Amino acid sequence: MSDPTETNGGAGAAETAEGAEAAGGRRVRVVLVDDHRMFRTGVQAEIGQTAQTGVEVVGEAADVDQAVTVITATRPEVVLLDVHLPGGGGVEVLRRCAPLMADAEEPVRFLALSVSDAAEDVIGVIRGGARGYVTKTITGSDLIGSIFRVQEGDAVFSPRLAGFVLDAFASTDAPPVDEDLDRLTQREREVLRLIARGYAYKEIAKQLFISVKTVESHVSAVLRKLQLSNRHELTRWATARRLV
Repeated sequence: MSDPTETNGGAGAAETAEGAEAAGGRRVRVVLVDDHRMFRTGVQAEIGQTAQTGVEVVGEAADVDQAVTVITATRPEVVLLDVHLPGGGGVEVLRRCAPLMADAEEPVRFLALSVSDAAEDVIGVIRGGARGYVTKTITGSDLIGSIFRVQEGDAVFSPRLAGFVLDAFASTDAPPVDEDLDRLTQREREVLRLIARGYAYKEIAKQLFISVKTVESHVSAVLRKLQLSNRHELTRWATARRLV
């Protein structure tokens, strides 16, 4: 795997007849933006066989600054964007790439790909200009299909997430501000939801690609900020706010 800010060359090999049929003769240039190297490697292996999939991964990035640099340099057709990134998150990448999205001739389109299925995360990146939002449970073939749909200008969502967007944009009222929730970082919110759903620390660590010790630190920070004593109180707090 190359350095996160390094751009990658094309497949370089003639497409086989089988590959041509699978890709339908289509091509799409993609940049992967995610702060977990192992996840980027897995996605690259799953979708990046250009002759078979039609997807050419032209660059990668692990934080906001790297993402803006790589996207500006490579001008991909689609960016797979994680919501939670060092440096301000996916929303900040969208804000700084707004001129590229607005290009009438060669727009850069964004598809959020995240472990989070929280309504505020979905709504936040869609308001920021992303064309869709899918979770990391998506299969490789479905992800490839979603990339091509976004390239063509369609909106793509994992089934249950579409409702969040419809509800948000159907309402003329701004969502209420939850000052307690606003005290938490994006990562702390992720850990909070998983704790409230009954996940063990080891399971959370595996799902978020972090260590158990880091999970423990996040839980301690959440309990402190919300002035709660244990995970049972935390679960009740999250359930009352419909965050589970």
